[in-house]
Amino acid sequence: MASSIKHTFMLRWVSVGAIALVSLLLFFWLQPAQPSVSMNRSSETPTANNVPTPSTPAVSHLPTPEAVKAVYLTSWVASSPALRNQRVIQLIENTELNAVIIDIKDATGRIAFEVEDPKLQAVGSVQNRIRDVRPFIESLHAKGIYVIARMCAFQDLYYVTVRPEAAVRRVSDGGVWRDRRGQAWVDPGSREVWDYLVALAREAHSVGFDEVNLDYIRFASDGNMKDIRYPLSDGKSKREVMESFFTYFRDHVKDTGVVLSADLFGLTCTVTHDMNIGQHLETAAGIFDYVCPMVYPSHYPYHWEGHARPATTPYPIVKSAMDHAVARLASANISIQKLRPWLQDFNLGAVYTPDMVRAQMQAVYDAGLTSWMLWSPSNIYTKAALKGKS
Repeated sequence: MASSIKHTFMLRWVSVGAIALVSLLLFFWLQPAQPSVSMNRSSETPTANNVPTPSTPAVSHLPTPEAVKAVYLTSWVASSPALRNQRVIQLIENTELNAVIIDIKDATGRIAFEVEDPKLQAVGSVQNRIRDVRPFIESLHAKGIYVIARMCAFQDLYYVTVRPEAAVRRVSDGGVWRDRRGQAWVDPGSREVWDYLVALAREAHSVGFDEVNLDYIRFASDGNMKDIRYPLSDGKSKREVMESFFTYFRDHVKDTGVVLSADLFGLTCTVTHDMNIGQHLETAAGIFDYVCPMVYPSHYPYHWEGHARPATTPYPIVKSAMDHAVARLASANISIQKLRPWLQDFNLGAVYTPDMVRAQMQAVYDAGLTSWMLWSPSNIYTKAALKGKS
């Protein structure tokens, strides 16, 4: 099992690396010039009679569709009206899709739009990529598109540079621990980080996002695990720390009414322990409105459940994972419709055809579920795998 989990982690990083590469290419080659639109009320210009301009009007929110069918959008692509329309918005308008997931804080730790909360501003992590975030979300709502904000939680490359006291540490010399890719992590037991994430979730809801989706809600892995120390989580099990964070996060944003979802490793559907990263299916499903296992067939180890190359057999891989998850939630008296898996629409382990993408959706339906989300690092999706508007 340890080697299987390591294999899964390694494949997950392949997708993350692809995202980073695509993001850089988009930033340097494709991003058009755009006017700067500040959302910071403190910078508003007074009127002639020295009366401040009115506060930004309240935003609208859409209810969660009964069956969410979503695609993922990086903040870099979202920053370009031409690219986001070409790659995602037109696709949603012309197919069965009805939702979009947009990065607002990716693994770099940078926040993708201007914020008003002074505590968020003080961290200095804002990199105002989506300059028109409010009108952009309003335009999506006008088309009936449900909008989800994706936040990376405990992998945050920027935060550890300005708040090193929150970082995961090395046992050997007390320095900042880094994984095999040289990435640093914040300690999941940091209450300061919890409050930071709560503040960003509240900010996201205030600009119009209908749902907040948490990713990287786990302990670090894939490095020298013999030399790792969590100074702010000592004395508690990893599962206990994550459950405490989940509950704290939910309780401190629930007054906004924002919907909450959590991304989990695909193996959480079948593995009953926390895989030494703190993730446990029933625990998360009992706290969040939705849980989103990343059941990408390419991320399962070779010979998983008898499949020599799982990436080449998407239907049985996804069907088995969701069958296990459905049975577990049903046994725990948790609604199975809280399950909303991430599906693969990228080439890893196999070249993904429209039939292979569609087979994953069918597996979800055959497991008794209705919702799914598609992941493509390039934000280019297989239109032929999607049905038209009904």
